[in-house]
Amino acid sequence: MTYKPATQDQLLAIRVNAGIAELAESERFSAAEPDLVEAIVEGVGQFAAGEWAPLNRKGDLEGAKLENGVVRLPDGFEAAYQSYVEQGWNAIAGSAEYGGQGLPFTLACTVLENLGTANMAFNLLPMLSVGAIEALEAHGTEEQQARYLPKLISGQWSGTMNLTESQAGSDVGALRTTAQLIEDGEHAGKYRIKGQKIYITWGEHELAENIIHLVLARLPGAPEGSRGISLFLVPKYHLNEDGTPGAHNDFRCVSIEHKLGINASPTCVMSYGDNDECIGELVGAENRGLAAMFTMMNNARINVGSQGVQIAERATQQALDYAKERIQSARAGAADRSPAAIIEHPDVRRMLIRMRSLTEAMRGLLYYTAGQVDRGDIGDSAAAARAEVLVPMLKAWATDTGIDVASLGIQVHGGMGFIEETGAAQHWRDSRIAPIYEGTNGIQAADLVTRKLGLEDGQALQALFADIARDAGDEANLQVLAGECAAIAKWMREEASLDDRLAGSVPFTAMCAVAVSGWCLLQQHRALADSDDEGRKGAKRLTTRYFLDQVVPEALGLKAAAVAGAGLLYELDSDALVG
Repeated sequence: MTYKPATQDQLLAIRVNAGIAELAESERFSAAEPDLVEAIVEGVGQFAAGEWAPLNRKGDLEGAKLENGVVRLPDGFEAAYQSYVEQGWNAIAGSAEYGGQGLPFTLACTVLENLGTANMAFNLLPMLSVGAIEALEAHGTEEQQARYLPKLISGQWSGTMNLTESQAGSDVGALRTTAQLIEDGEHAGKYRIKGQKIYITWGEHELAENIIHLVLARLPGAPEGSRGISLFLVPKYHLNEDGTPGAHNDFRCVSIEHKLGINASPTCVMSYGDNDECIGELVGAENRGLAAMFTMMNNARINVGSQGVQIAERATQQALDYAKERIQSARAGAADRSPAAIIEHPDVRRMLIRMRSLTEAMRGLLYYTAGQVDRGDIGDSAAAARAEVLVPMLKAWATDTGIDVASLGIQVHGGMGFIEETGAAQHWRDSRIAPIYEGTNGIQAADLVTRKLGLEDGQALQALFADIARDAGDEANLQVLAGECAAIAKWMREEASLDDRLAGSVPFTAMCAVAVSGWCLLQQHRALADSDDEGRKGAKRLTTRYFLDQVVPEALGLKAAAVAGAGLLYELDSDALVG
């Protein structure tokens, strides 16, 4: 299972869909010159392929293990993480004020895409740290930023999000973890944290010098529900006066989950304050933890959407390699009746082209979204609003599609795909978590048809579809899809009940994502029109044509489900439905 970085396709998406040259015209991102961009994309690809990819299978087979309260990773992980930190990959988009390189978020996405394609489970470690950094940059005090951001940005310390409890999953307002202000003594002004959190990704490990947990908890007398939750910074090790890690804080990893996939990523149950001495600091204002949580989660949802690209790229590469080598039967209708490589058979060829087309389309959507985030960061409010509507599309459609591509990869392998030794099944097992965490895909779709539907009085979505339709040219399928998305959005906003909107939210989200992704592929294809690289130009034409001619019409077929309403769903009451 070798990994070959998709460097040229990444650079194309960064240039065409993210518009990196335009970003480099701004003062903030002026360093993102073409030579530097190319060096980063090529460099991180080589690093990922050389140091993280070889650990992917080992991590799946051996997994993370909890031994006497300490999480251990297979041999090689510590050295690979230290190399990652030393080479500065964690600091690409970090604030220059705290030791980062201050480059566009788009390039940080490239780092995570390559690392995740090489080793999805391992990549969750830096991915979660990014969310912690963003939360502290947006909501931390100057003192907190000065104390914690340099080490988080460098990667010497890692960060986590502690949201979920056994009774409080998507409904975070139901949490029971408490925080009590300390009024005197050495920790005066800080808080005692007590409670238990579950599903904490990389909640305990020994790869980083310290782990900074961002924990949601409730203060005494706080309002009920989500309006009464606050965010607290809880370090694994208290800091000494000189900022170095000191004594261990009062919390522990109780257990790690036994999961379907991502076995090298320790998913921890964390217990805080068993001895009533777990000390944390308030981040942001009291009872404003939800706002800080969304700062973390918005970034995380983009990076989880990227996981759809990552797993699809890895599965596609393996399927292509296998199909070229596997000899089986003569091609139907061929004059030569000698057995041929299965890549020559029509249905296998269909699956492979579909895998590649979907992967490249997802990548276009990823970098278009990242580019809009970067534009929002330099003051473009329209781009910021567009990023808001793109995030649920990316997270939901790309992660669902990543599963589809991984499943096709197993199918290309035939019976060997169902055998663990080939590794094709690992891609599917690893992919299955992505539609679940950071808000299930149903929650992403609900976000699109509720909060995002009315953004800028509905124009955030409508302007997007208008841009696609206008740019589609003679691509009739894409024009029609953009028009249908606009019409459904208008119906949902002006006529449909909330139940009707939610009932059609998932197919509608997929329709929107396919429209944007098809547009991104079309832009890439046009950008290569004058290229002298006939092979690359022909390959892009093929994947674009497949997507526009076959995937876009499939998305049009989702209209009936998007506008069906909720009536049929509630025709039977719950008892009758269960039977």
